[in-house]
Amino acid sequence: TTVSLADRAASLRQSDIRAVTQRVKEVGGINLGQGVCDLPTPQPIKDRAHQAIRDDASIYSHYAGIKPLRRAILEKEQAYNHVPATSPDEVVVGVGSTGVFVAAAFTLLEAGDEVLLFEPFYGYHRNILRMTGATVRYVPLGGPDSTFDRAAMEEALTPDTKAVVVNTPANPSGKVWTRDELATLVDVLHAHDLVAMTDEIYEYMLYDGAEHVSLASLPGGYERTITISGFSKAYNVTGWRLGYGVAPTPIAETMGLMNDALYICAPRPLQHAALAAFEDLDDDYVAQLQAEYAERRTLMCETLEDIGFDVPWPDGAYYVLARFGHLAAGRDGFSDDEAACETLIQEAKVGSVTGRSFYETPADGQYRLRFCFAKEMPVLEQACEQLRAAFG
Repeated sequence: TTVSLADRAASLRQSDIRAVTQRVKEVGGINLGQGVCDLPTPQPIKDRAHQAIRDDASIYSHYAGIKPLRRAILEKEQAYNHVPATSPDEVVVGVGSTGVFVAAAFTLLEAGDEVLLFEPFYGYHRNILRMTGATVRYVPLGGPDSTFDRAAMEEALTPDTKAVVVNTPANPSGKVWTRDELATLVDVLHAHDLVAMTDEIYEYMLYDGAEHVSLASLPGGYERTITISGFSKAYNVTGWRLGYGVAPTPIAETMGLMNDALYICAPRPLQHAALAAFEDLDDDYVAQLQAEYAERRTLMCETLEDIGFDVPWPDGAYYVLARFGHLAAGRDGFSDDEAACETLIQEAKVGSVTGRSFYETPADGQYRLRFCFAKEMPVLEQACEQLRAAFG
């Protein structure tokens, strides 16, 4: 007998990113596909986790997170992000920034609603939005600089549009939204009665003087924004699943209840460990992190340019969405993104992600591949060497 599955489950499949991971394993290659950072976790965070486990911090916490962590997040959001939240009650700690995004999306959206997603998008955002029953509408960020176009956004709006997702710094493009773009977006939120969910998980990965601006910090922004971030990327704890959201009290309270219904709470001992990010690590840690990623970005982008890719250098995050359309005619194995991805695995033993994974219409990404440079330097150097040897 065949068990019939829910429609929301039927549309799920192994993400293209995980499929590439599998293929790279088969050839014993280096995976620059999946956005998994393999740098070590800072010692103070590990020490606090050990201590919390020794102290038996093992039972459920409050569904919105332990109070000291919520207070520390509040202070960080005030000082670094300039978000005008005033109470720990406006903070919800959840199961990774993705888990917080789920809680936010399920708090805001249901069947009959519409939500806007900018392209290129992060696939998990789209999957989660679809699960709420809402209809996703896509807004392209045009041109080499992925510029926000108010007219393109307003064209996608209908009377049913309720929310918009903003990812800055962005995966996969590395776009960092400018203060002017975000100010324009606040105008649109007010003009059309919309709420924004911002994914700011890469907020510390910035290059060439790019500035991270939180939408909620702008005049009129906070009351219409759920700000989402977490610890995974900056502190190399992707498997710990710790993220947070900051929103006005009525939204935050309901998100907390949604978090309770979905997950009960974030892992208790790891919440205690996360305090180290605020109490034991300082601005020097972030500066060091930025310098390390800047070095990797240069190596990755220069390598791709040298083997013939057209590379828009990212302003933030740790991905490069490189173009190879001009190679398609002249070089075997580069007819489109799927062929090019397979060619890189076969000939250089290096994994990347197909461009179509980030667009609603596959043709929009057919001459693009995404590379992740969040790797230990010797591993990244080896991958770049393999790319040059195969295609240089």
